[in-house]
Amino acid sequence: MDIVPTVGFNVDSFKMKNLALTAFDMSGQGRYRNLWEHYYKDTDGIIFVVDSTDALRMVVAKDELDMMLQHKDFKDRPVPILFFANKMDLKEALSSVKVSQALGLDVLKTKPWHICASNALTGEGLQEGLEWLSEQIQALLQKKR
Repeated sequence: MDIVPTVGFNVDSFKMKNLALTAFDMSGQGRYRNLWEHYYKDTDGIIFVVDSTDALRMVVAKDELDMMLQHKDFKDRPVPILFFANKMDLKEALSSVKVSQALGLDVLKTKPWHICASNALTGEGLQEGLEWLSEQIQALLQKKR
């Protein structure tokens, strides 16, 4: 299976744990990041994928995460964020703890978050992460009722 970076965005709908979910797979490439903010107001969960082998892009990811967390449509909402530290199968990969530190997650107190070591090629870590996120979304939706 070939996994390629998202260009623009893809939309996929699926069910998980009694939830009907619509996922907007948004590119992290610079020219597409301005699209992200159009979806903050109505989102019930975020999946933030980082390349755990690329220290330079980790700095960019932290900057983008900080901007997202401060956005007016997102900052005051307890939206859960799942972080996938991808490419963990490679020897140069930072550990989940190091990725968490690089992103400054230790100071993220306003939203539930979870980080999973992952490998998009094999699917390792994906199920664990999605189960956590679906539980968080269900809890969030129950509080809204």
